[in-house]
Amino acid sequence: MKFLTQKFTVNFEYPIFFTENLFEKTNLTFTKIFPQTYEFKPKIIFFIDYEVSIAHTILTQQIESYFQKYNNLPELVSKPLLIPGGEIVKNNTEYLKQVYEIIERHKICRHSYIVGLGGGALLDMIGFAASTAHRGIKLIRIPTTVLAQNDSGIGVKNAINFFHKKNFLGCFTPPFVVINDFNFLKTLKKRDWIAGIAEAIKVALIKDKDFFDFIEKNAFALKSPYNMEPMKKLIYRCAELHLNHIGKSGDPFEKGSSRPLDFGHWSAHKLEYLTTYRIRHGEAVAIGIALDVTYSYLLGLLSKKDWQKILNTIANLGYKLYIPELGNFAQNPDHNQSIFKGLYEFQEHLGGKLTIMLLKEIGCGMEVNEVNIKVYQICIKKLELFSKKLNEDTNLQTV
Repeated sequence: MKFLTQKFTVNFEYPIFFTENLFEKTNLTFTKIFPQTYEFKPKIIFFIDYEVSIAHTILTQQIESYFQKYNNLPELVSKPLLIPGGEIVKNNTEYLKQVYEIIERHKICRHSYIVGLGGGALLDMIGFAASTAHRGIKLIRIPTTVLAQNDSGIGVKNAINFFHKKNFLGCFTPPFVVINDFNFLKTLKKRDWIAGIAEAIKVALIKDKDFFDFIEKNAFALKSPYNMEPMKKLIYRCAELHLNHIGKSGDPFEKGSSRPLDFGHWSAHKLEYLTTYRIRHGEAVAIGIALDVTYSYLLGLLSKKDWQKILNTIANLGYKLYIPELGNFAQNPDHNQSIFKGLYEFQEHLGGKLTIMLLKEIGCGMEVNEVNIKVYQICIKKLELFSKKLNEDTNLQTV
């Protein structure tokens, strides 16, 4: 028997910049990410979240003026193109098709650049298009939400939803560069400002107690929109922890069954679907974290004091701990509308063993490969009662 073996290593590296007013002509950040000389001038095209363009009315003009000023930049082949943001852009493949058509029309090649500027859903879809057109076009991400700047926009995942399943079609492709412009956060709605903090809670709980203490201490300040200093610190540290995990985990493309950065996500992804995406990803993650923290407590892994501290911190940040979709059909785990269907889909997404991240203390996660549905059912009831008590206490305080 004859056979051949092929083995090679590919190193990935990409920078993440933190700045403000990226396309002000005096800001040189964008000029520094490209080679200073070219054999030939590459092309570049922008896809901008429609809601961002409404909030920043002169953004497209700023971008065009910026490219007119600096000669070393790639050729801007079109006015920036507007695409809807939010989960609709991942659910409807017509938007993906439109992006492919624009790439083909302007002859965007593998030496060219695609810029996605917007929230996490838009970046996911644009990243998937960039990664699959011509087997890979250089992607520049400019996240504009708290969640995207501290988590989804800085990682290596790209995806769209398919078969009514979150991120069913996707790929792992590192971006060429990521630029976090804090100025975009100043026009977020309060709900979106808060929603992204959930991913910081997640990574703090499993990796960094000091970071969680910072979030707990600054919960009310962080909840207040446009309080930039604590939010800048949160985004930077959250991004740092995510990047450290991706680079040092030994499994950046998730070939195994371990998914520590998806703490709280098995139920969160299902909740998004069960609410027909009425709730934001971060809002679902907050509930998912509350559920898995409660499960950790009932298993005897986490102390009652820490359990209460975590739930109170989540609530102080403005999140709900319970919504009806969490409890609907929970007593019938095989029902298509049961939250527990999310467990099977979570396992199916990677295959192999079911691997769930729990907490044994704040800042220290642990993985398990089996769960007790009956205990989780008790957790859901417990969260419902805890949530009702918080609401009653709040109402008493306002009387």
